[in-house]
Amino acid sequence: MLRANIDTDTIIPSREMKRVSKLGLGEGLFAGWRYLDRGKPTERPNDGFVLNQPAYDGASILLTGDNMGCGSSREHAVWALKDYGIRSIIAPGFGAIFYSNCIRNGLLPVVLEAATIADLAEQITTDPRAAQLEIDVSSCVVKAPDGQAYEFSLEPLYHKMLTQGLDAIDITGKSFPEIEAFKRSDRIKRPWSYLE
Repeated sequence: MLRANIDTDTIIPSREMKRVSKLGLGEGLFAGWRYLDRGKPTERPNDGFVLNQPAYDGASILLTGDNMGCGSSREHAVWALKDYGIRSIIAPGFGAIFYSNCIRNGLLPVVLEAATIADLAEQITTDPRAAQLEIDVSSCVVKAPDGQAYEFSLEPLYHKMLTQGLDAIDITGKSFPEIEAFKRSDRIKRPWSYLE
């Protein structure tokens, strides 16, 4: 899906966010592109849309254009992608909030050059079932079907979150001994601030 500027409203239109949980949001993923006559009695899948093509059924890696996830801070966009089964997105660049939402929800955003992504897409298109991409999160490498390896980078904290399955609360929890030590020390220095 090598389109630039895919915004969060395209990823999941607001009319598709009718649920009170994250489960089932994948049904509304790219609803404006995946379905014809959405919401009408004549609704049907758009056979021309890449994710509706049998060769890409069950795809877990999405190749896109630059500025993926631009637009609003709609976290539902990441939830919909994950619920659909997408585990990683490879793009030349991401909307900043969308990128952070991906990390915090365990979806791997990989930044590679546009030309590299175009080459990967070409390799996959020949036989999507046989020509598979592999991503090694631990070593930050994407392996192409032809065996070529492409390195990507993640900030150390993001790498830790993704490789250890942690969210922001888990990260904070790992610092509880330091937090408690600070509170004990601070209670001695500023006892008035701890009056109940």
